[in-house]
Amino acid sequence: MTDQSATIKIGDKTANLSVKSGTIGPDVIDIGALYKNTGSFTYDPGFTSTASCESKITYIDGDEGVLLHRGYPIEQLAEHGDFLEVCYLLLYGELPTAAQKKDFDFRVTHHTMVHEQMSRFFTGFRRDAHPMAVMCGCVGALSAFYHDSTDITDPHQRMVASLRMIAKMPTIAAMAYKYYIGQPFVYPKNDLDYASNFLRMCFAVPCEEYVVNPVLSRAMDRIFILHADHEQNASTSTVRLAGSSGANPFACIAAGIACLWGPAHGGANEAALNMLSEIGTVDRIPEFIARAKDKNDPFRLMGFGHRVYKNYDPRAKIMQKTTHEVLAELGHRDDPLLEVAMELERIALTDEYFIEKKLYPNIDFYSGITLKALGFPTTMFTVLFALARTVGWIAQWNEMIEDPQQRIGRPRQLYVGEPQRDYVPVSKR
Repeated sequence: MTDQSATIKIGDKTANLSVKSGTIGPDVIDIGALYKNTGSFTYDPGFTSTASCESKITYIDGDEGVLLHRGYPIEQLAEHGDFLEVCYLLLYGELPTAAQKKDFDFRVTHHTMVHEQMSRFFTGFRRDAHPMAVMCGCVGALSAFYHDSTDITDPHQRMVASLRMIAKMPTIAAMAYKYYIGQPFVYPKNDLDYASNFLRMCFAVPCEEYVVNPVLSRAMDRIFILHADHEQNASTSTVRLAGSSGANPFACIAAGIACLWGPAHGGANEAALNMLSEIGTVDRIPEFIARAKDKNDPFRLMGFGHRVYKNYDPRAKIMQKTTHEVLAELGHRDDPLLEVAMELERIALTDEYFIEKKLYPNIDFYSGITLKALGFPTTMFTVLFALARTVGWIAQWNEMIEDPQQRIGRPRQLYVGEPQRDYVPVSKR
């Protein structure tokens, strides 16, 4: 709280509202008493100017291109940490000691198997079902299998549910992929790290041994880190809103997955890859740049700009390096898609049109190329996003449950329909 206050006058009614300050970032005006004092609500489509909660987890400064998890810059976490270390940080608020990390890794690793009846659950889907449709159904169904971790008033059950979600999501995602391509499910192995285990479950087959490539495993782990949490985005807000009703954590995460499926949110990297494929070669770039600048042309450059970042997305810098490492390891250094991507990036960072509109390359611009190189079809891209974001959703959900100010979400509206009118019998209409 600060000593500042804000005054809003509507007609002859006045509301004196307190101003709150966070650790860093802009102040916010507490409008809780606005309706009581003035009879009016605020109007903010998309909630772009509204803080819906207090949070200690993630901070974004879009103007400066800053992303912090519990105060730690994303660049440092991606460079020096691993995904499970970031999971621990998001869940508990501090980086783990060596002993704490060993214990946490062990607990996650030994929760990776899913109930055997889950495998039969998959056969209820059509063989060509979209993996995200399968994920929505299977994750929501976890509450039917794990009754001992759905009591949200019990801190122990909440933490068990959190560990289960983080541990089982790679297994469910890999099962969705295997079902989609018609291959048998591969069980997890406890002697592999998180990312290596996931790659093996996706790409191993029973007829031969699968050896995890450490370069690809590290790239996968880094992709998970970069997508772990991103403050109050659409899917995270959905998880919080669902959780505010007291819904069990599995149902809340399923709601988050459903929201993430939207092309404006989790499907952006798939759209960016499709755009690069449409451009095809470097010599065609000027044509598409011209179309992007033409206000009368519906074509949009995907993977550029961000709702929050008005500077270079800090995750994009790390993802660019990772993309180069993966393509070099797999012998795709001369990949035409990467050549198109690099030239588009060069133009975006030097062309006055892009600079003026702050259309910098974002993480989706590079992650789509990397995931394609790793062997994933575009239908799996959003599934991988959901896998990584699960820890962010769970951390935010836990924070919300423990918040004494938490109330069930209930946005207001500006009603523009018919005023009150009387019912007319059908014979007189």
